[in-house]
Amino acid sequence: MAFESQASRPAGLAPEDYRPDKAGEPSARASRVGRLTAGGTDGNERLTATTGLVLLILLAILGVTILRITPLLNEHMFLGVLLIGPITLKLASTGYRFIRYYTSEARYRRKGPPATPLRLLAPIVVISTIVVFASGVALMLIGPSSRDTLLPIHKISFFVWVAATALHVLAHLADLRRVLMPRPPGSTLLADVEGSRTGRSGRALALCGALLAGVVLGIVSISQFAPWTHTHFPHH
Repeated sequence: MAFESQASRPAGLAPEDYRPDKAGEPSARASRVGRLTAGGTDGNERLTATTGLVLLILLAILGVTILRITPLLNEHMFLGVLLIGPITLKLASTGYRFIRYYTSEARYRRKGPPATPLRLLAPIVVISTIVVFASGVALMLIGPSSRDTLLPIHKISFFVWVAATALHVLAHLADLRRVLMPRPPGSTLLADVEGSRTGRSGRALALCGALLAGVVLGIVSISQFAPWTHTHFPHH
């Protein structure tokens, strides 16, 4: 019976992930996957906000290396590569919301789109992010011989990126506090909170995995730092 099937589905497990076995119980794999990826729109918002907070901390450290770029050039390059992991996760989480909304997924349609100014700003943030990090990685890999062509691109995209990202962060400060602070019992969004708790381990794994991937990329890239350590690198 449909009622029995619904009752046996574990809390937080989406209907599309529910695959009962022959005994009428959900398969272990479906249950694990469902709990890791559960959370719905609230879980997606929490992942985006948490990743954004981690990025703010790392970018503040990166800013220190920019102010003292010559003695901290190695640290600047290492942090720049490390940031690729969490930035990719941030783009993925926001891109997922974009795709789900414009493919008319019911929960994301009910959630609604970001404010119009933020939607207009988003392409600038995304494009400048890609350009500043791609040009930085290209500079590191090709070496000082590429500075005349790639360094101006890196500088200009950096200033555009800082301005766009600052506006983006300021617009989301209230959302960041609201999302990261626990909601009181009896909230009208209690069901979403319960769903987000179900997917908490999945979000933690995603963020830790992104950071670990960035650290690994940074360590692998250390061998590319040497040509720059003997070359003057002007401030951004």
